Amino acid sequence: MDSVALDELRRAKDVLEEPSLAIRIADRVGMPIEVLLRRLPASARDAIAASTRKALDASLDVALRTIDASSAVGPADWLHRGAVIASGAMGGALGIPGLVLELPFSLTMMLRSIADHARAQGEDLSLVATRLECLAVFAYGTRSTADDAADSAYFATRAALARAVSTAAEYAAERGLAEAVGEKSAPAIAQLVARIAQRLGVAVTDKAAAQLVPIAGAAGGAAINALFLNHYQETARAHFTVRRLERAFGVEAVRKAWERA
Repeated sequence: MDSVALDELRRAKDVLEEPSLAIRIADRVGMPIEVLLRRLPASARDAIAASTRKALDASLDVALRTIDASSAVGPADWLHRGAVIASGAMGGALGIPGLVLELPFSLTMMLRSIADHARAQGEDLSLVATRLECLAVFAYGTRSTADDAADSAYFATRAALARAVSTAAEYAAERGLAEAVGEKSAPAIAQLVARIAQRLGVAVTDKAAAQLVPIAGAAGGAAINALFLNHYQETARAHFTVRRLERAFGVEAVRKAWERA
């Protein structure tokens, strides 16, 4: 790998191995995430979990049916950011009910932004597996208590998701996109969405806890949603950069360079 590729890999590793969303949110509201989470009622956590799964189902529809595979000049981050910030303002003003309403819209806009970054890194969005890989980005950039500290959290998460993405893509190819979208309870689809929801739910819960802080309100909700979107845009850029480098230099060479970085 040349020096340019190594610099790209180092920047990607900084993003993917050091998730910063919780830290950024804590800085925004002026208190640690742990304190915010203790204020979150159990009923609110249940509502957030249900809303996250519903939002991912909506994003799955988008991934399989409407992501544009045509070429584009580059990621339209400003357009997606404006839409997500506006929805965050609504969520911040209305609390948990607002979050439940705005989350499906926000994730859909974020998924389109993720797809833009995938396309910019040379991914073929006409492939179902690539579209599902865009959806899987929501599982990256958030640490889980199940992560093995002895291994790269990023590569461990990729390994855990790879089979689920492959199986879901095969199922969609066999049944057709319309039928696959209509059968979200099918094991091949449900397992992938459940794996993503488990990790995304951590980030959504952090976001919701911050938006319930009285001083946050509509303006705070917009700012927190901007952090939320920026986090996954950076994660998408880093993830698809790694995949591009793997195509160019080989998986083994990239993994060795990652370990040395």
